[in-house]
Amino acid sequence: METLIKQLLIELGENPERDGLKDTPGRVDKSLRFLTKGYHQDLKEVFNDAFFPIASEEMVIVKEIEFYSLCEHHMLPFFGVCHVAYLPNKKVVGISKLPRVVEYYSRRLQIQEQLTSQIAEAVRDHVHPHGVGVVIEAQHFCMMMRGVEKQRSKTVTSAMLGVFKSDPKTRSEFLELLRHDSRY
Repeated sequence: METLIKQLLIELGENPERDGLKDTPGRVDKSLRFLTKGYHQDLKEVFNDAFFPIASEEMVIVKEIEFYSLCEHHMLPFFGVCHVAYLPNKKVVGISKLPRVVEYYSRRLQIQEQLTSQIAEAVRDHVHPHGVGVVIEAQHFCMMMRGVEKQRSKTVTSAMLGVFKSDPKTRSEFLELLRHDSRY
């Protein structure tokens, strides 16, 4: 990949041999491999059998999971927060697993709409809850630095599965809980 980055610098009109750019191809290679590490992970290892029996079937929400991703159209960053909720079905998953699932899918070339659905489907398929709700709020550099150049705009996407889709009360409860500021 370093050879490609060096050629890219030349195509941009730069001299990859100048002092400030000599190590750039290696740094970009390392950076891109980190930012796309989701391609080389196993989702089963992310969940790691961290399931625990529970009698309660009350909603579980992990809010404001920060994430960074790269848009597949321009390879520019988008970033924001993800909120994940589910209604347990006799078991819960370790709460750290939900941010790990967000990280797993966000570390790929991605669009926000697909990222939202992938997270919801992964929780559904591995946790087997009564339902899953995912809401993502993000800002996109492809809209901020180029194109329409709107720095304050946010894109909000949601995926509702199971009772979050079929039961308006469950969906409403989830969305209402997202509105509450949970800071102490």
